[in-house]
Amino acid sequence: MASPEIEALTQALARLPGLGPRSARRAVIHLLKKRETALGPLLSALTAVEDRLSTCSICGNIDTIDPCGICADPRRDSRSLCVVEEVADLWALDRSRLFPGRFHVLGGRLSALEGVRPDDLSIDSLIRRIEAGGIDEVVLAMNATLEGQTTAHYIAERIERFPVRVTQLAHGLPVGGELDYLDEGTLAQALRARRPVA
Repeated sequence: MASPEIEALTQALARLPGLGPRSARRAVIHLLKKRETALGPLLSALTAVEDRLSTCSICGNIDTIDPCGICADPRRDSRSLCVVEEVADLWALDRSRLFPGRFHVLGGRLSALEGVRPDDLSIDSLIRRIEAGGIDEVVLAMNATLEGQTTAHYIAERIERFPVRVTQLAHGLPVGGELDYLDEGTLAQALRARRPVA
């Protein structure tokens, strides 16, 4: 039996996404065995982030500075704005280094079942950013779910009065995907978005 403190650490780690009780126990054992090289640096990093963590007042990203590193970067194309549901989506797109513009985090997606209404998301601040001008394209990078597509459609309707080009991420067949393993929704979207062979 572990002490209450070690058990509390294990339970805290087990609540993290992707870690269950067994993985959390293995992580705790590793941290305890490598106290100087793993536990100390982890504790320092967590404390530093906790002390400085903030939400970007412009885009809604989570960072240790406000505005965040993306909004403060002068090399970013301020004319392109990519709208995402969550911070994790922003980080995934930014990691790809394929989108040179700025981002806007909604903080979720519209969902009648979960009671998430437009007022619960940062849609009004998105409209204000577009209204201020200087944006030529808005990329709606919502997840390919019913709620995500509903959110994208709602936002597209709200910004159609502005002189901006509204685009959406392509959906369909993944590279290396085999047809017999794909669900009907993915196949239907791929067929609807078909294009001429170059």
